Amino acid sequence: MQVETIRYVLGSWSAPFPALDSEQTLVLVFGAADLGARGELFNRLAGEYPHSHLIGCSTAGEIDQEQIWDESLTVAIVKFERTTVRRAHAVLERAKDSFTAGGELAAQLRGAELRAVFVLSCGTDVSGDELVRGLNARLPAHVVVTGGLAGDGERFGQTWVMANGRTSPGAVVAIGLYGNALRVSCGTQGGWDTSGFDSIVTRSSGNVVHELDGRPALERYKEGLGARASELPACAVQFPLAVRGIDGTSVVRTVLGIDEASQSLLFTGDMPVGSRAKLMQASSDRLIFGAHVAGGAALGEHIGTTLALAVSGVGRRVVLGERAREEVAATLERLPRGTQQIGFYAYGELAPARHSGRCEVHNQTMSLTVLSEMD
Repeated sequence: MQVETIRYVLGSWSAPFPALDSEQTLVLVFGAADLGARGELFNRLAGEYPHSHLIGCSTAGEIDQEQIWDESLTVAIVKFERTTVRRAHAVLERAKDSFTAGGELAAQLRGAELRAVFVLSCGTDVSGDELVRGLNARLPAHVVVTGGLAGDGERFGQTWVMANGRTSPGAVVAIGLYGNALRVSCGTQGGWDTSGFDSIVTRSSGNVVHELDGRPALERYKEGLGARASELPACAVQFPLAVRGIDGTSVVRTVLGIDEASQSLLFTGDMPVGSRAKLMQASSDRLIFGAHVAGGAALGEHIGTTLALAVSGVGRRVVLGERAREEVAATLERLPRGTQQIGFYAYGELAPARHSGRCEVHNQTMSLTVLSEMD
C-alpha cells in the first residue's frame, strides 16, 4: 500500500500530483464548504486520477497529519496492492430517505470478500441513524462500517459530498474494500463529562425533541445552560447530551438547531421517547486524552504503511480552540510510527458501537479507522 498527501490552499497545490492512478487507488478529499463550487479543482483531481475512486466531503476543519487546516482541500491518494476498491453512490433528496439510501449503498457494495466500508454523507437534511440502519440491514455483521457526516464549519448550513469529481449538496458516497490482505481496526472515544440536568424525553418525533420532563425541550435545555443560553444556537455544539436508550444503549447527541416558535430541539440522530438525556461539557485535557485513548483502541496489528482516517466532532474543535492540534497529534501517539493521518471535523461520526460492534452514529467523539495491508 502506498499513501501520499497533497493540499490545495491559498490558490495553489502544495506538491505535484503523485503518480498513483489505478483501479485499486482511493482518493480521499476533505475541504472547506465554500470550495464545493470550485468545479475546476475537482475536475483537475478527476483528470489526474481517471481510473481511481474519488470521494470526499466538506468539513468543519481538515486534518492532515498533526495539522488542522481551513479553507483548503486536503487530499490523500491511497494505492492498494492486494485490496479491491469499489465505490457506491446514492442521492438523498430528503432526510426521510436516509434508510433507503443506506440500503442502496449496501446493495451496491455487497460481495463475498467485503471487509470494510467507509461512508461520507451530507451533514444536514439527513437522519444519520436511519442511514446506518439501512447499511446494517443489508451488510453482514463482520463488515466494518465507518465514516462521517459532512460539515460546514460552525455555520451548520449547506454541506457537499463529492463522488468522482462532482460535488452535490444531497448525496451519500461509500467505498468498499475487499480481500483478506486488508487489515482494519477502529477506535472511538469521547472525553465529555455529564454536568447539569438529567431529563427524560417525553415527546419526540425522530430527531426532533419537543418535550423533556413534560416541559418544552428548548426551555429545559436553556435552563440547563444557565447564562450560556444567551449564546444559542452557536454554543450548542459545546453542550451535547448523553442519551441512554430504554434498551440500555448509550450515545452522545449534538443539538443541530433550535426552534423558538415550537420550543423544540433538532438533533443529529433519533431521540426516542423514554430515553434519559444528561447535559454534557468537557475540559480540553479530557478531550485530548480521549483522542489518545481512541488511538490505542485502534492500534490493531498493523505493520508497514498505515493510514489513519480521523473523524472528530465539530464541538470538540470549538471547545479545544487553539489546542485542537494537540488532539490530532494525540491520536498518533499509540499508532505505529510513520502512520499517515488524514480526516476532518464532522457533524457526526460513523463507527462501531461498543455494545454491538455494528455501525452507529456518534457525536463529539474522535473516531479512527486504521488501514494497512498484509505483506
